[in-house]
Amino acid sequence: MNLKKLFLLISLPWMLFSCVQYNTPARDTWGMYLRGASFGDMTAESKIAKKPIYLGAGGQLITYDSNSVKMEYGDKEQNESVVVLDYMEKMEDELYDSLRKPGISVQRAGTDIVVILVRDALMQLEAPEFSDIGIDTLDIISKILNKYNSTFIEIAGYTDSMRNKNAARALSLDMAKRTAIFFAQHDINTTRMFIVGRGSARPIAAQDDIGRLTNRRVEIRISPVR
Repeated sequence: MNLKKLFLLISLPWMLFSCVQYNTPARDTWGMYLRGASFGDMTAESKIAKKPIYLGAGGQLITYDSNSVKMEYGDKEQNESVVVLDYMEKMEDELYDSLRKPGISVQRAGTDIVVILVRDALMQLEAPEFSDIGIDTLDIISKILNKYNSTFIEIAGYTDSMRNKNAARALSLDMAKRTAIFFAQHDINTTRMFIVGRGSARPIAAQDDIGRLTNRRVEIRISPVR
């Protein structure tokens, strides 16, 4: 067998795999993928309640890196805050550097990080499935979430202003669930997840033609496990 034929035989499986378009699994399997996730807001109280579940599922707390963090002798609370802040700052830097794309922003909210994904940067225009660019984006986020895995994740869907509030909540929850399922399929522990659909609540832009496109979004809030 010549080298050209050998190369084709080796490359064919990879070429076929790379051409496969990701599609969200059938809706009747969503419960299986999201087993362990919580449905509701990620509040201080809900994180406290979820912490033993997360630890019981193999989760770990943030560990101290003596090479990057200077500790104060004897002050446990201050030292823990320094460690958490250093951990989240490194994660923020990686997210920011990796997600320099239109329709995506990375923001800080205290020690939390919020990644905002405008729908048009995430999903197909005329379908609820993720676009090729959206898949690439979620794949990047998945890898960083797996690297910085001592965190809880709130995945919240939003719509623009809609007359039917129930439809808006259902549509926003659908986006959030699809995002959570993608993460679950990429080895992110579902016990870290809070999933919520907030409909047209909390708009971040005006409800004009341009603003409505911005308000249709998924927000991923990442919070350290304490």
